[in-house]
Amino acid sequence: MQTESDSKVLEDRKKSIIFKYEDGCTGKGIRCEVDSVSGAVSQRACVYCGARVVLNPITDAFHIVHGPIGCASYTWDIRGSLSSGEDLYRNSFSTDLREKDIIFGGERKLEAALEELINKYKPKLIFVYATCIVGVIGDDIDAVCKKFSDKYQIHVIPVKSPGFSGNKSTGYRMACNAIMQVLNTYKEQPKQKGINILGDYNLAGEMWIIKNYMKQIGIPVISTFTGDSNLESMKKASSASLNVVQCAGSSTYLANQMKDAMGIPYIKVSFFGLEDTTASLIHIAEALGDEKLREKAIIYCEKKQKELESTIEQYRKKLYGKKAAIYVGGGFKAISLIRQFNTLGIHTVVVGTQTGKKEDYEIIESIVEKDTVILDDANPSELETFMKERVVDILVGGVKERPLAYKMGIAFCDHNHERKHPLAGFEGVINFMKEINDSVNNPVWNYIRQ
Repeated sequence: MQTESDSKVLEDRKKSIIFKYEDGCTGKGIRCEVDSVSGAVSQRACVYCGARVVLNPITDAFHIVHGPIGCASYTWDIRGSLSSGEDLYRNSFSTDLREKDIIFGGERKLEAALEELINKYKPKLIFVYATCIVGVIGDDIDAVCKKFSDKYQIHVIPVKSPGFSGNKSTGYRMACNAIMQVLNTYKEQPKQKGINILGDYNLAGEMWIIKNYMKQIGIPVISTFTGDSNLESMKKASSASLNVVQCAGSSTYLANQMKDAMGIPYIKVSFFGLEDTTASLIHIAEALGDEKLREKAIIYCEKKQKELESTIEQYRKKLYGKKAAIYVGGGFKAISLIRQFNTLGIHTVVVGTQTGKKEDYEIIESIVEKDTVILDDANPSELETFMKERVVDILVGGVKERPLAYKMGIAFCDHNHERKHPLAGFEGVINFMKEINDSVNNPVWNYIRQ
């Protein structure tokens, strides 16, 4: 018998959706890490977007978007990344390619843009993004960037990010390749005890919160990638003794490259939720091989947990038994969110990611309850169908998912880029619970559902 969800799912998408039953999931696992199905209107972003997400928070970098003006409209101003120094990173510079440039080539226009930018601002680091149209017409941005790097003795780095050349994960890798071009210039730094934090973009100041935890425990932070970073801090990165990867989807590739080129080992962590934040801080101290740091981390986390106990219990009483849907970028964040919901007595009944890997989905399968729908690279139609079937109370997602939730009369929590308050760390636990409660238990939903 065909169900409503069967009729709403494209045939090519069915292997990317699995259901958790009492004895586990059906089949041999979920299909993931593949390009989006044509015509499915995926929520996943393009290659250029993925590259821009990673590189844009470098506060003293300049970004030239080599392509039509529309691509340049994607700037960090729609996001909550904060800077303790310069804020020129919030600006986009575009070559504004037109029909004539597409016919005769846009390299001269790119050279003129670079000349103008360098003479006016005297930058030390410039990223040049190749967009879709550049991938079609074949402008040699590698040659142009090398020419200007040699001429002005600064870093002018090409970012090969035509949107059609893969998916958002491809863009992450292109950004990491660009970062490595900078880091390889300074890779002979003497080693010291300290960490690099990878995959945190200082949304709402979260990087500052994490760095404060490290300071309290006594762990030096050498550099950050890329939240509130700059060229000078990036130069020191090779001296770190450990890389800590917060966003596995965007930065594991970079961590592997740094391990091969600089001999820096890495661990994956998550600072979302009480359970994961505690485990991560202790894990970092253990990975550094310092028993005193480990003891300090345990004492610090126990103190923080005790401070939160009564607040968690208050919110648990208000939220117990509610149903949640999760659709976020990476698998690690989804896992942390499921654990946070479990702490509050909220059942996760729909969960999906844009860039999750097989090992992420295996963990997700093991921690969700029966009847949970698990999706990779979902589209709005699928999300709507399964949220209706499972009678969801709240959707946690990003900017693209907000209108879908509100149109369905479902509460929403932005866990991605537009938020103005931190959701990471112990402070983030309180902010997250408050936002979930304020959203789910808002009386407006009673009027809408009537």
